[in-house]
Order: sequence, then structure tokens, then C-alpha cells
Amino acid sequence: MQLSVGRKKGKRVQRLSAKMRIMATLEPSNIWHPSVLDNNPTKQANIIHKSPFSLQFNVKKVNPISCFALNPSKTSNQAIQKEITPPLIVVGSANADIYVEIDRLPKEGETISAKTGQTLAGGKGANQAVCGGKLEYPTYFVGQVGEDAHGKLITEALESGGVHLDYLNTVSNAPTGHAVVMLQSDGQNSIIIVGGANMSFWPETLSEENLEVVRNAGIVLLQREIPDSVNIQVAKAARSAGVPVVLDAGGVDAAIPPELVAVVDILSPNETELARLTNMPTENFEQIIQAVRKCHEMGVKQVLVKLGAKGSALFTEGEEPIRQHIIPAPKVVDTTGAGDTFTAAFSVALVEGKSKTECLRFAAAAASLCVQVKGAIPSMPARKSVLHLLQTIAG
Repeated sequence: MQLSVGRKKGKRVQRLSAKMRIMATLEPSNIWHPSVLDNNPTKQANIIHKSPFSLQFNVKKVNPISCFALNPSKTSNQAIQKEITPPLIVVGSANADIYVEIDRLPKEGETISAKTGQTLAGGKGANQAVCGGKLEYPTYFVGQVGEDAHGKLITEALESGGVHLDYLNTVSNAPTGHAVVMLQSDGQNSIIIVGGANMSFWPETLSEENLEVVRNAGIVLLQREIPDSVNIQVAKAARSAGVPVVLDAGGVDAAIPPELVAVVDILSPNETELARLTNMPTENFEQIIQAVRKCHEMGVKQVLVKLGAKGSALFTEGEEPIRQHIIPAPKVVDTTGAGDTFTAAFSVALVEGKSKTECLRFAAAAASLCVQVKGAIPSMPARKSVLHLLQTIAG
């Protein structure tokens, strides 16, 4: 697979991580060792994956990926082979989050003053990618930003989070996506999204480079802040290779296309999104059960529901639901990104071979740490912090 350095409507951002991260100990089956890619973009690598994934999915053996250098004139022709853990691939949105801190939401026709305002990196896709990176799991982000200051802000945040940006594209004809986050004093928020590059100038058919990295993933994370057509192509590519797909239901306020539902392994909505998708009430757990059954009827075998202060629950068709209470935070500063943290942390634990109960607990710990920090990407917790919290509450 040759990494492209350009495209008709944009240019490929090619960056490889500046240093090798050391995996912490949630007992992954294989330790990722990216040394053939780090610090020297002129090396070539043929990568063979061994999948540690064994829960609910029939994951077939993946094919080697050939990662060729950006400057082939300076490389040797001999490929270097390494065995690595198949990565987490996040395909999705990247936004500049414009925060305004307010005491309350404005009423219709009312103008109110904000206490403060600042711009931080976010977007559901970028949030989940940074979460994977900070949890020290090999993570690649496939997405788009504009040629502007917001795009630079997001790129730097992703790099700082340990995310590989080989498949991040910069487009010249659209601004970077952004969102207005109205943050209230109790930590709750309301968000308005402007799609920008997230929704514009994607190719009608994704490149073979992007689809190949999806087919060689350990798990794929999608959200609904990019076009459904992109998600469908990615999910189909993953399904063809036996790679599990998790779809976060957050984003576009519209029904999920049946073509996408058919190739999703885990659907992850919150209560509000579940109600919207099923046109059913979700005010109590019994109503949530009924709404999830409708999701099963739509073709989704597993539904991971985020219940806010009431915790979470994983529903697998034909099995009893598994519930997880929240791990209380000493103080809730900002809930922005908490759902993304939960979904990404659950996915990391799952691809590492943990039980469903362990995955829920790991995700709850990560989300508890997330809400204690302002901002989405800045609040993504480090792996050692999550493990420390779990050890603390266990003791």
C-alpha cells in the first residue's frame, strides 16, 4: 500500500509519531512495536498483524500492509518486517470547539454574556482517536481538516495525543469543522456543530490506502459527523476482513441508513440518541430495553448505551444486559467528550481481549477522569491514570 502524498482536492498530511510509546499493562495479547516507522520516514515496512480480538467476532487473518516511504529515492529496496498489534482505526470528525461558559442557556430571542470563551481541539472522531492514543493503544485517525489555524490546532492536538496521522487529509476548499460548546456551571453542555471539512470534499470512492488500513485494523470506530457514504464504505471494508465496527450514534440528527446498520457490530448511542433513532421513550431502564430491542430488529446485535449519571449498559441480543454504574468524580467540570472517552476506552479494552464486564469498567473509569477536566481532547485520560483509578476503587 503506497501512501499517497497528494489528492485532487487536498494534500495528504504525512506524519509519523516522534517516539515509541510504551504500552502499559491491561494485558494486551501482543505489544505494538512501531520502531520501523518512528523517527525515520525514509524506511519501508511490511507489517503483519496478529489479532488479539476474540469477543463475539470471527476475525480472520489480515494481510500484510506495505508502508512505503514518502521519499523513495532515499530508501533501500529491502522491506523490514515486524509483528504488531492490529491498530485502532478511527474514521471521523475533527472540530475546533469554541467554548463559552454561561450560567444558563439563553431563551428564545435573548442575548446573554459569557463568562469566558476559548477554542480547544475536539470533534467526536478526534476525541476518540486521542483517547486511544493516550490509552497507549496504536491508533490511526482518518479524517479531514482545512488549511487554516483550526486545522493546525487539531493536527497538533492529535500528534500530542500519540495518534498517527498518515491518513489525515488537508483540504483547501473548506474550513476546518468547528463547534460552539455552551458550557453551564454544573458541567453540562449544549453543542452546535458546523461540519466544514468533515462533511465536504470526501471522494466518492475512498482510496485503496484508506480501505487497506481499515481491513488491517483490530477494531474500527465510526461516528456520525462525517457523510454516511464514507461510514458505509469503511464499515463494508472492515466487515469484508472480519474487523469489528463500533458506530457512535452521536452527530447527524437523522436515521441511520439500513446499509450502514447492516455492517455495524456495536451501536453506541446515549439515551437521547437511542430515543431519536427508535422513536421510543428512554426515560427509564425498561423503556431503554424496549428501544434496544428495536435496534436488534434493525439488525444490530450489540448495543452499548451510555446513560450519563446512571452509568451504562451493554445489550447483546439473546443475553441479559450488563450494567455498569458510574465511577463518581470528585467534581464534574465539563462533560464534553465523556461519551467519546467511554466509547473509545471500551473499544480499546475490547480489542485487547478483555471481558465485556471489564470493558465497561475500564470505560467508566476513563469517563470519570474525563469529566474532571475542561475541554474534550485535553480531558482524555492517560492509561496509567485509568489503571490507578481502577486499582484505587478495587482496594
